[in-house]
Amino acid sequence: MNSNPMYMEYVDDADPEPSARRRGWRVLGWVSIGLSVVMVAGSLTAYGVYRKAMGNISHEDANALLGPNRPKKLNSAMNILLLGSDTRAGAGNAQYGRSMTKEPPRSDTMILLHLSPGGGQAIGISIPRDLMIPIPSCKLKNGRSTAAQPVGQINSSFTLGGASCVIKTIEGFTNIKIDHFVQVDFNGFKAITEAVGGVPVCLPKSVNDPQSKLRLSKGRHVIKGETALAYVRVRKGLGNGSDTDRIKRQQKFMGALANQAMSAGVLSNPSKLLSLMNATTKSLTTDDELTPQVMMKIAQGMQGMTSGKLRFVTVPWGAYAPDPNRVALRQPAADQFFSSIRNDRTVPTEPKPSAGTAPKIPPSQVRVRVYNASGISGQAKRVADDLEQQGFHVTVGGNMSTTQTSRVMYGAGAEQHAQTLNALVPNAPQPAARTGGTPGVVDLVLGSNWTSLKNSKSGGIPTQEGEIKATDDICKE
Repeated sequence: MNSNPMYMEYVDDADPEPSARRRGWRVLGWVSIGLSVVMVAGSLTAYGVYRKAMGNISHEDANALLGPNRPKKLNSAMNILLLGSDTRAGAGNAQYGRSMTKEPPRSDTMILLHLSPGGGQAIGISIPRDLMIPIPSCKLKNGRSTAAQPVGQINSSFTLGGASCVIKTIEGFTNIKIDHFVQVDFNGFKAITEAVGGVPVCLPKSVNDPQSKLRLSKGRHVIKGETALAYVRVRKGLGNGSDTDRIKRQQKFMGALANQAMSAGVLSNPSKLLSLMNATTKSLTTDDELTPQVMMKIAQGMQGMTSGKLRFVTVPWGAYAPDPNRVALRQPAADQFFSSIRNDRTVPTEPKPSAGTAPKIPPSQVRVRVYNASGISGQAKRVADDLEQQGFHVTVGGNMSTTQTSRVMYGAGAEQHAQTLNALVPNAPQPAARTGGTPGVVDLVLGSNWTSLKNSKSGGIPTQEGEIKATDDICKE
């Protein structure tokens, strides 16, 4: 670890604790956050029945601490910051580290839940705990303010100033307006997994890990309680031992948890839902504007969403040159991704052709070849996947020299086909004939200004590398 005092030291969840300052179990926030996804995206139409349970939630006046200078909203999407806290306050939390009950809590789990306009899509955006970014000055509840840092580890913002400081930090480098926050500790973890009837997981090999106490055979399992707790803690017994590898496994767990709650009748069964909420609401803190009434309104707007439209991604990241134990935003991919979140729009209805005009050629009759001139590795493949979802026949053409403007070109006989594709390309000039182009084929060149396809079936946000859907096969690599 780096010896610079600006860095805070963290340890692996299932590693032994050689000193009282070592903090294990931080990953439980991931699983508790899975509950937050379920609560916000699920049906709360039986609000009156659960009013007492919802009254257990603590609230904080985040707006008073954040002040007026915040990003503007560019759409009707909802952005909710989900935070996992490792506080040892209370008897239930203290049993996981009584020597740390007087230490300030930390948040090693930060997920920005983006609910697309229209309620048809949701995406959980994971922010690595080791991400190095500027930390702004934050106002505290006692009226004082923290000192700004030119660069710091993002999870230190929670220790310095709580949820409002994390919001200010994330808004600073994404320029995305965060509407609400939900903060969860791990007191109700085992009850959550019990309430949904267990969570399906898949092990690539048998595990007998003495540190996490996970003992499971290779293959599929439905786990809950102590076994689920051991599964989310294990690091060295599964995967390559890295934190990023474990994050991916935890995202799969959250997706499986949400899918289980949505598909197993938990959200439509009053007794099951009440059990789930009673297990967790005493562990929740939100901004004071995220009231039960607002939660219900959000849920009603999301009634058409299924678990197949819930996905999890990690912000584009790469190596942080000064310290191999930390990571940095990978540019320009990160800024382009944040731009697609800010500009997410409701998918519009396809207009019908006017009388007397030639009908548009459907995507099923258009052959597209995608070239990457954006300078971002893997961009062509991700856009090709989005185009296939739209019904196009797509191949990846390879890389070109980096250019700024995305454009559409076509071979002989494909001019009308190019118009069909060009209608989905943001800020593109009119299609142009390509000298030496393949007859009948449309070429899409992705420049550095690329954001996402218009009318994207992924909610206006391009597919990200390594993303996970809640309905993915849990054994899929």
